[in-house]
Amino acid sequence: MANSLERSRAKIRAYLDSQKSRVFTEAELRRMLIQRREEWGLAQTVPSWKFIEFLVDKMGLRLVEFRSEHYRPIVRFTWGDHSPYFLALSLRPRSYLSHGTAVLLHGLNDQLPKTIYVNQEQSEKPAGGKLSQERIALAFSRHQRTSSYVYSFNDYRAVLLSGKYTEQLGVVKVRGPQDEDLPTTGIARTLVDIVVRPAYAGGIVQVLEAYRGAKGRVDPGEIVRMLRKLEYVYPYHQAIGFLMERAGFAAVDCTKLRRLGIKFDFYLVHGMKSPQRDPNWRLFFPKGL
Repeated sequence: MANSLERSRAKIRAYLDSQKSRVFTEAELRRMLIQRREEWGLAQTVPSWKFIEFLVDKMGLRLVEFRSEHYRPIVRFTWGDHSPYFLALSLRPRSYLSHGTAVLLHGLNDQLPKTIYVNQEQSEKPAGGKLSQERIALAFSRHQRTSSYVYSFNDYRAVLLSGKYTEQLGVVKVRGPQDEDLPTTGIARTLVDIVVRPAYAGGIVQVLEAYRGAKGRVDPGEIVRMLRKLEYVYPYHQAIGFLMERAGFAAVDCTKLRRLGIKFDFYLVHGMKSPQRDPNWRLFFPKGL
């Protein structure tokens, strides 16, 4: 059995080298053996567990375990070197990097977080109900919920998000540290996302820093177009306009957000105690920001 695997080593290596992803689930490795056994000249007596054991022990396939306090561990097998961002993307199909991870990959501030945000969109849902001042005040009086799908691996944490259905609006390919193509929200989409979920970007202070880093690198008109397509019920454009103003964007650019209308008092973050209020944007924000 071992001799059969050893004789096939070169063919197996060539096949693994030819794969684009090179990050596999156990099921994918089992399927690989079934589909390639005859081509590689492997004996029918070689079981899948022995094949995987040979890849790990003799050929350098690496096992990465993602551990969670609340959920069963997830195992991936990697061929070659991969960045933690690429590994985190393997946890969910059709996912992309977002929020604070997108801020990092675009170099919008100087933070180097060890938490990686992986977004897999939900199915399309009906639009929310009618907006009222009472509804806004109640929603933002409470702390914002965060994902419990958190997995630790190596020195990193992967937070799995189930985001709004957008057909991956504004997602681009960013070159990763291991020269991988990483699907990631572009700058305009990222600036919207981190206002909707500031906790996923290190908090509102880091969000403001990201806006400062984006000045001159993003078309404010694209942000407006993004907001129109995303069709949020809450008036996040008031928070975005406020942050753009604080970050030093030109007045004409901030006006593009103001033109979307200001009908309600809004809140920059959830659960604020004794906030200040900006009358121009009708926005409550934390003291000292």
